[in-house]
Amino acid sequence: MKPFLFNVAGIALLLASNVHAEMSKSDQEFLSKAAGGGLYEVEAGKLAQQKGSTESVKSFGAMLVKDHGAANDELKALASRKGAQLPTTVPADKQKKLEKISSAKNFDAEFMKEVGVDDHKTDIALFEKASKGADDPDVKAFAAKTLPTLKAHKDHAEGLRKSNKH
Repeated sequence: MKPFLFNVAGIALLLASNVHAEMSKSDQEFLSKAAGGGLYEVEAGKLAQQKGSTESVKSFGAMLVKDHGAANDELKALASRKGAQLPTTVPADKQKKLEKISSAKNFDAEFMKEVGVDDHKTDIALFEKASKGADDPDVKAFAAKTLPTLKAHKDHAEGLRKSNKH
């Protein structure tokens, strides 16, 4: 009976070690970009809640914090399961963008254009590529699951820009 238990334990250990199998470079790059972008979107949303001059911009900011915060948590769990490293702070280029938006003369218009529309277009392209071409099926599934929310954010932002002249 003891040899059987040792064999079962050995197999379980072997299977557990495969959970952290090497991730492809492209999947790791996607996860890093997605995490950096997610952190940026949360910070941008907080900024909109503080500096927005209209309720629609503040509300959009709150939606970004909620939705991207949830996606960030899901991404962290995925990365942990895969043994992937994620950034823990907003990337420097995106931090500069936040500073530019924050000091804009017309915050609402700048925020809706840069964060609401332009950044979401970039994110959509990144997530579409990963949803079709990621090597890891869990990475592919995360990208596909997150994509509709990104598209909804962009569409919502475009609608707000048209209706409020942001």
